[in-house]
Amino acid sequence: MRMRAKRLIWNCNWLFLLAGVVLAADVAAAGLKDLHGREQALSDYTGKGKWLVVMFWASDCHVCNAEAHEYERFHQAHRERNATVLGISLDGDGKRADAEKFVRRHDLSFPNLIGEPEDVAYLYGTLTGAPLLGTPAFLVYGPEGRLLARQAGAVPTELLEEFIRRESAAARLHTSAPAVR
Repeated sequence: MRMRAKRLIWNCNWLFLLAGVVLAADVAAAGLKDLHGREQALSDYTGKGKWLVVMFWASDCHVCNAEAHEYERFHQAHRERNATVLGISLDGDGKRADAEKFVRRHDLSFPNLIGEPEDVAYLYGTLTGAPLLGTPAFLVYGPEGRLLARQAGAVPTELLEEFIRRESAAARLHTSAPAVR
């Protein structure tokens, strides 16, 4: 009986490991590229010791166009200290020129990636367990690279700043608290 339980645990561990490898491969194969056509992965930007705000956008999204300058300001105000922004366009190769115009029009200095709409939606669903309902949509990663929040629709940058402040304070409190035995 014990041997069977050990084998079951061993097999479950392998399944979880294998599922993690498959999930990582699927996420890495999301087909994201920078605007120069070089393949990129979301993991190239997460876990760099800073908060990462990922903005999913489309060049023809009215809200995205209205809010892009706010995320540029957020990026400029935080990039040297504690947070950066990454844009991910759903425009795909067929509308790459429109995506490039969006970046130029809003003078975005933060990195922007582009992918086919169905690939980006799949990536979002894989990461969050929820469907991508439209643009804009946001993911917020902690400095260690863990996904901590998701939001469909516009998010005022003041709320992002408050979330980062609150979560950073909680993390400092947690790491400075003595261990309870």
